[in-house]
Amino acid sequence: MERKVSVFRKEHFNAAHRLNNPAWDEQKNRDVFGKCNLPHYHGHNYELVVKVTGIPDPQTGYVMDMKVLSDIVRERVLERFDHRNLNLDTEEFRNLNPTAENIAIVIYELLRPGIAPEHDLQVRLYETPRNFVEYPV
Repeated sequence: MERKVSVFRKEHFNAAHRLNNPAWDEQKNRDVFGKCNLPHYHGHNYELVVKVTGIPDPQTGYVMDMKVLSDIVRERVLERFDHRNLNLDTEEFRNLNPTAENIAIVIYELLRPGIAPEHDLQVRLYETPRNFVEYPV
């Protein structure tokens, strides 16, 4: 029987964004997105939890070297999004509404190539201490 184990890396980044659908008028955007549609943006202190699941390597005992996972998250996510305006400063959200759901999907897509294909990957993103999303489910 395979004995899968999950390892987790928790990181933090700060970013600003504005939720807005350019196909809608200002009133509909305000009605749907409320304060998240403020024209001068708003920020969050995001907490990111990356979960990698697999069978520990018989030689090392690791599912994945946590230092390597930390480096991948730093290089592919934190350096790209930390202290940025997601709408204005990132290519990923130039034409994609930076909801927590979309941010989690983008982070997953950025991390997936750095994780061995035999390992499962999941991203949990906290936008606030009480609001978070996971991808994939």
